[in-house]
Amino acid sequence: MNVVLIIILIAIVVLAAVSGAKHFKGQGGCCGGGGEIRPEHKKLDGPVTEEKIISIDGMSCENCRNRVERAINKIDGASARVNLRKKEAVVSLDRKIDDETLKNAVESAGYKAVSVKTREVKK
Repeated sequence: MNVVLIIILIAIVVLAAVSGAKHFKGQGGCCGGGGEIRPEHKKLDGPVTEEKIISIDGMSCENCRNRVERAINKIDGASARVNLRKKEAVVSLDRKIDDETLKNAVESAGYKAVSVKTREVKK
């Protein structure tokens, strides 16, 4: 009887460890699932004139990343790629978009935009 109980407890601990490892690697669907379908990369109408890097708090899985990308990509002239491990979004712009607009998009998706930095675009 004790052996069966120990085997069950070991199985539970192993499953919890595997699930936890996936979550911290950003491979889980902790925020409602759907993390396996990444949004299609948005094509801009014009050439990239500016790039902004947004530091983001609160993302923990693929679904979080997808939500942020979709929120930023709704802005005309902005195309985002979110790096879950770095906790940042690199946003390519084909027109002038102020930092507040980008921060508001991130926060409307449910996350905290910590900072926005402009990166020079190489031509």
